[in-house]
Amino acid sequence: MKKYLNVYLFFLFTILSCDTPTKSSMSEKDYKNASLHMGKHFLQYLNNILISQEWDDEEFLHYKLKKKNGSESFTINLNSLEKTIYSENKTFETKRSKFSKKNSYEILSPNRELAIYIDNFNLWVRNTKTDKRFQLTFDGFNNYGYATNNAGWKKSKSPVLKWSPDSKKIATFRQDARGVGEMYLTSTNVGHPKLEAWKYALPGDDKIFEIERLIIDVKSKKIIKFKMNNDFQRSTTTDHIAGRDGEFLDTQWSDDSSKLAFISTSRDHKEAHLQIADSKTGDVFSLFKENVKTYYESGVRAENWKVLFDSNEFIWYSEKDNWGHLYLYDLSTKKLKNRITSGNWLVRKIMHIDYINREIIFTAGGREKGNPYHIYLYKINFDGNKLICLTPERGSHSISSSPNWNYFVTTYSTTNTSPISILKDRNGKNLLQLASSNTDELIKNGWQEPLEFNVKARDDKTDLFGIMYLPSDYKKNKKYPILNYIYPGPQSGSVGNYSFMVSRKDFQSLAELGFIVVSVDAMGTPGRSKSFHDAYYGNMGDNGIPDNIYAIQQLANRYSFMDISKVGIWGHSGGGFASTAAILKYPDFYDVAVSTSGNHDNRNYIADWGEKWHGLLKPLDLNKKDGKLDFDISKSNYDIQANQLLVNNLKGKLLLAHGLLDDNVPPSSTFLVVDALINANKDFDLILFPNKRHSYGNLNNYMMRRKWDYFVKHLKSINPPKNYSFD
Repeated sequence: MKKYLNVYLFFLFTILSCDTPTKSSMSEKDYKNASLHMGKHFLQYLNNILISQEWDDEEFLHYKLKKKNGSESFTINLNSLEKTIYSENKTFETKRSKFSKKNSYEILSPNRELAIYIDNFNLWVRNTKTDKRFQLTFDGFNNYGYATNNAGWKKSKSPVLKWSPDSKKIATFRQDARGVGEMYLTSTNVGHPKLEAWKYALPGDDKIFEIERLIIDVKSKKIIKFKMNNDFQRSTTTDHIAGRDGEFLDTQWSDDSSKLAFISTSRDHKEAHLQIADSKTGDVFSLFKENVKTYYESGVRAENWKVLFDSNEFIWYSEKDNWGHLYLYDLSTKKLKNRITSGNWLVRKIMHIDYINREIIFTAGGREKGNPYHIYLYKINFDGNKLICLTPERGSHSISSSPNWNYFVTTYSTTNTSPISILKDRNGKNLLQLASSNTDELIKNGWQEPLEFNVKARDDKTDLFGIMYLPSDYKKNKKYPILNYIYPGPQSGSVGNYSFMVSRKDFQSLAELGFIVVSVDAMGTPGRSKSFHDAYYGNMGDNGIPDNIYAIQQLANRYSFMDISKVGIWGHSGGGFASTAAILKYPDFYDVAVSTSGNHDNRNYIADWGEKWHGLLKPLDLNKKDGKLDFDISKSNYDIQANQLLVNNLKGKLLLAHGLLDDNVPPSSTFLVVDALINANKDFDLILFPNKRHSYGNLNNYMMRRKWDYFVKHLKSINPPKNYSFD
């Protein structure tokens, strides 16, 4: 009897064990189901959202809504608020000129009658009415051309300039790249490879890009050179002096086109110098300087300075009290008249200045309760009184206004509440709801809501924000490996935008494969205080990784289903740099890393970026430290950020990838790490993409699949489907 009982128990145990088998592989069906959680699939279920809008002066608003079976177009009479429905195919008729760009490399004049482009390093003008052309400059040549759009990491055939309001003059420059070092790439092909060579300045180079500022009278072709030394090619907003559509950043014309205000930025970004040039003589007058310990910025990817020529004043943006705020100065005396904004929050972008009513309309973050990354619209008087929030609705607001700001449309949302669009007047009064969507259809079709979280930073005081993604079928009593997405900036963060998106990259898809995906905006990223942004200035190797680790630890203590013994990390570009640094600096925390197109040593990346966030390259006194470096690198203050110097720490699994024609982050950056890993006798994996740039184009899906495979195999210890294709 006992024998039979033992047999029965054996079979019972076997049966019970079969109920929860150990999975040894993933199927194509698993990958297919995961891929359905990317945006392309879910966009069809998000309807009744504003997809375009166009203002016809202050009289009409034309807009289009996405509907289930296509789209619907409307026109609103702004005076009567009467709404007219347009047919699907009918084109809005506006008062805009029919004359436009002939190609994307032209810059149109304000009256749209002239277009300027570059040909053979010189500027040409095209009449948009007649198509007749004439040459504007004649002495430009290679590496010393007019309006050249090359920052090293980014280059374009489009000129960089700013038209005067009267469409008669342009403010531009002659880029002096003579003596600047070159970058080289070669194609992969049968036969002789094609060599790409272009100017690309590195940190510590004796010669970097400089610009000779000038104004050109288009009709007379007269060139007025500014009476000043060359400027470094720097701006207060970005790594380049070219904004959207080739606009010359940090320049502002007076309304009568007689003067040009501009900012010169020092090579190390620590000094911003506001000046005014006479458009007829080229005389330059110094107006104001601000010097900071780290880097000066005029806003969160925005220019928030403005010279008010008519009232003899200027508005200046400063973070001198640790928060980004506006200040009003007297143009003649150069003395402060008054603060305009103040408090533990920051102005993001000046949207409009009303000179008559002396009001400023601007976006800001951190003033309202809740997520400090939510963007709201405000109005305030020049004297700092009567601050009004024009968009009190909870969420992050995207704004579109009529030309004179008598009306505006706000579209607001959060990470888990879909967009609502409202037409308002300039005082914030609600006039008409244009669109309202919800997530009902998304949820019915399998959409999983992301979890927004709040934890403490490494200092145990500062609040950090982020987003977490869970499998749609997750179970609280089950353990899931963790994946950490990272983009350290410092010019942006891993999340940054907390408005609604049906998907963010492939985060939810990875969660569907059985992971908990975490993305956090660490210290060292923008959108908060100056001290928050400066957290790892001079030490880019930090990458905000200590905050990511501490955030994951706090979340794992909060949620028992997170398996903190199995953590992977990935990122692209700056995220590739950071993810490799993470597994090398913290080998006992991170087990697997996938690092694509990383700038692993910023001595091999553009001077502007590295010198802004890490400071100017300075050699260290070799006599003060023992030993030599194992590799041919000069000891400097940049050694602290070089991933190839950390390869001996590698314990886990590392997958590196790079495009061999990457003209943003050249592949030599990854090859430095590869060379060091080989010399250290370390196992690693490498994918090279011949003839691909910083992004991998039609091979992006291949890289995504290889990333999925890598995490599934090395964090879940199961085999991924062989050669899965997303096509």
